[in-house]
Amino acid sequence: MKKGFALVLAAGSVVGLATPALAQDATFTGPRAEVLVGYDHLRPGSSEDFDNDDDFNRSIDDVAYGVGAGFDFGMGGLVLGVEGEWMMSNASTQFETTSFTTFGVSNFEVGRDLYAGARAGFAVTPSTLLYAKGGYTNTRLNILASDNATDTRTKAKLDGWRAGAGVEQMLNDNVYAKVEYRYSNYQRGEFEAPSGLESDRFDVDLDRHQVMVGFGARF
Repeated sequence: MKKGFALVLAAGSVVGLATPALAQDATFTGPRAEVLVGYDHLRPGSSEDFDNDDDFNRSIDDVAYGVGAGFDFGMGGLVLGVEGEWMMSNASTQFETTSFTTFGVSNFEVGRDLYAGARAGFAVTPSTLLYAKGGYTNTRLNILASDNATDTRTKAKLDGWRAGAGVEQMLNDNVYAKVEYRYSNYQRGEFEAPSGLESDRFDVDLDRHQVMVGFGARF
């Protein structure tokens, strides 16, 4: 995932060096809405204890997809904005009761993921924006556990933070495309039983790496 992040920064740097004089003509202002799709990778974080190295090395990945919206304020070449997302992911372990070895915990599938945050960027041309972002994220895991006699399904809701960077390119006056890398770390969580009863909050360490492509429109 470090390679993906480096490619995003490198691509933006090339554009910035090629046309620095055009930065003052930025048009990245106003409300926007977008669709997102990309690569989603989750793994246990480094601060948790594991039974063996195999548990630590396990991870899951798949496609994530969703929608986002935001509002940007242009200040010459500088762009400041607020944004939010609703995402889903196909990432999961083998979601059945016959094996619980993957990921070092009970089997689970990733549910919805919410994000709210801010971004700051610099328009290196009238149509190209380099930006960094950060904020709050909350994800849900659908968990399946079993004692080989009774299956138990529950949900875990995890709170964390997200940071990322990307390149946004205007395709015409209203439509844009972007590529973005982001890292999330979830640090606190709670279980929710099928009855709706919630557990006490607990510590957790889950890392998430994503590379997303987005297409959107400004209004």
